[in-house]
Amino acid sequence: MIREIGVCSPDVCGGDLGAVSAASRRAASWRHPSLCPPPPRKPRSSAEKIAVVLEMIKFRHTVFALPFALVSMLVAAGGWPRATTFFWVLVACVAARSMAMAYNRLADRRIDARNPRTRNRALPIRLVSAEFTWRFVLASAAAFVFAAAMLNTLCLVLSPLAILILIGYSHSKRFTPAVHVLLGVALGLAPAGAWIAVRGSLEGLPVFLVLGVVFWVAGFDVIYSCLDVECDRLEGLYSLPARAGVAPALRGSAILHAFSILSFALFLVESSLGFWSWAALVVNAGVLVGEHRQVGPDDLSRVGPAFFSFNAFVSVLFLIGCAIDVLA
Repeated sequence: MIREIGVCSPDVCGGDLGAVSAASRRAASWRHPSLCPPPPRKPRSSAEKIAVVLEMIKFRHTVFALPFALVSMLVAAGGWPRATTFFWVLVACVAARSMAMAYNRLADRRIDARNPRTRNRALPIRLVSAEFTWRFVLASAAAFVFAAAMLNTLCLVLSPLAILILIGYSHSKRFTPAVHVLLGVALGLAPAGAWIAVRGSLEGLPVFLVLGVVFWVAGFDVIYSCLDVECDRLEGLYSLPARAGVAPALRGSAILHAFSILSFALFLVESSLGFWSWAALVVNAGVLVGEHRQVGPDDLSRVGPAFFSFNAFVSVLFLIGCAIDVLA
């Protein structure tokens, strides 16, 4: 779940505006022209619309889970896999995330429109249409299935299940606080799928690596959910901060991250990886401890895009450490 910084208010999250006088509404809505930037130009060509969708789904954040898929692929192959396998794993990972994120924006577009932090996304302001976004989702799903078919039969057979999990996550926050774990499961499909892409079977599946990703992403998502706690409550959503409170949610996030480090350590032991992998894991652990020290129930000011990008950088560092050990 990719979240951006913002401030939530009941006025736009379902609160009652009936008590606000007409004069107050006029005063609140007035802005000096110099303070009002012009609305963004609506894209006309298909290329411009695709660019808007890619920005909407934060395409650059594909790097967040991709390194773990590549770690799994390297370990499964015992070195460099075939070039075609490497290529189609990349295509599958990119297509799967693009499909899932675009569908998530579609599923949440009405909720996003009522949340000040997200109301300026492309769909709520109609910068791009739901119809075009649906076409993007279907095209991404088709690319994912095609990539799976190019890898092996088992990947193709399992691709519909993967799509169901990736799409189902977007609706889970409407009925279960386990939404954060389900997001972790969705991203944990990446290393599992990469292993199957190389081996063509479930034998030796790196369960601890998958669990590490599940716990890491879930803990990270809990922190980001704290930014929307008031809106989530008003919308009746089941995020952990909305249901349990910010302080207990942050403690739960720390526990999830502790389990992620333990799972990654068990993966390194199971895979007999060496010094550089362990060094990367130690850095990961230090970063997670530092992140939790920077956030608290009364101070979420450091939770933002840079916070997310730094986590993505750490996942790349983990890939580098494991790749050195596997390829040495």
